[in-house]
Amino acid sequence: MSANGSPTGQQPTATYDSAFLKACRREPVPHTPVWFMRQAGRSLPEYRKVREGIGMLDSCMRPELVTEITLQPVRRHDVDAAIYFSDIVVPLKAIGVDLDIKPGVGPVVERPIRTRADLAQLRDLTPEDVSYVTEAIGMLTGELGATPLIGFAGAPFTLASYLVEGGPSRTYENAKAMMYGDPELWADLLDRLAEITSAFLKVQIEAGASAVQLFDSWAGALAPADYRRSVLPASAKVFRAVEAYGVPRIHFGVGTGELLNLMGEAGADVVGVDWRVPLDEAARRVGPGKALQGNLDPTVLFATREAVEAKTREVLDAAEGLEGHVFNLGHGVMPSTDPDALTRLVEYVHTHTTR
Repeated sequence: MSANGSPTGQQPTATYDSAFLKACRREPVPHTPVWFMRQAGRSLPEYRKVREGIGMLDSCMRPELVTEITLQPVRRHDVDAAIYFSDIVVPLKAIGVDLDIKPGVGPVVERPIRTRADLAQLRDLTPEDVSYVTEAIGMLTGELGATPLIGFAGAPFTLASYLVEGGPSRTYENAKAMMYGDPELWADLLDRLAEITSAFLKVQIEAGASAVQLFDSWAGALAPADYRRSVLPASAKVFRAVEAYGVPRIHFGVGTGELLNLMGEAGADVVGVDWRVPLDEAARRVGPGKALQGNLDPTVLFATREAVEAKTREVLDAAEGLEGHVFNLGHGVMPSTDPDALTRLVEYVHTHTTR
């Protein structure tokens, strides 16, 4: 693949000239492209209907169901990209880690990783471990046509936080205790997770994903010096592992305003920004040579239509003059969001940014 995302020596793919991929490559676009994190999910009644009685992890392993759920927001909202329906712990489950996603709680790990011996849980991921991913993406790219599909994975730090804590945490005391108290074990854990994450992203790209996003959801819990020393090397390893494919690489975290320059330094082509930092200031922190993604506060969608449009204009105004901008929320769609508000938001951004 060439660095611009077009297969070397071949004609551009069907998605190559899409507004989304153009924005990721920092090229002129016909309009600002829009997609939403968690757009395929709990806010859609059609999603709740097809998921009824099916566990989250089981849902992620059924290609026909994954295809239907991934396509639902594209049909309903006319977004400029689909994101593959899965969960960040899927590759861990695929290699045999004893975990489950418990409703109302999140991922829960039966045997948390606390010692070097516990690393034995983390074997290499092979394409055969996630053959359902290859099958689903093949089905999706056939249905999506010129609409790009975004693959994704959890970043090493966020995966490590679940594995060490044993589940969700607000303080990450066990993960940070390992990071500070046994830096060699911590580095080996993140390096192994970087290998697994890289393999998972490669499967998605080789199956047909047009871009990938690395979710480091909990990186905002870290001080910049700790991120640089103890996390950045593993994330950078993931981005290097998929660089040769030439697809845009997006890096996103929550509460990462103080880390934006480091997240860009890790190697992404596009840096996701949450709602706490205006995009013009985010661009200053990230530095040149990167597109930005974001960053409407998800809670704004619960306000009046006029308020949503006013806040959206603020985001678009702050993005004026950026090298590349992909409109998104500053985090995922909240479960009780009115789907019609999302549809209107897409239409508003498209209408008001048509070049």
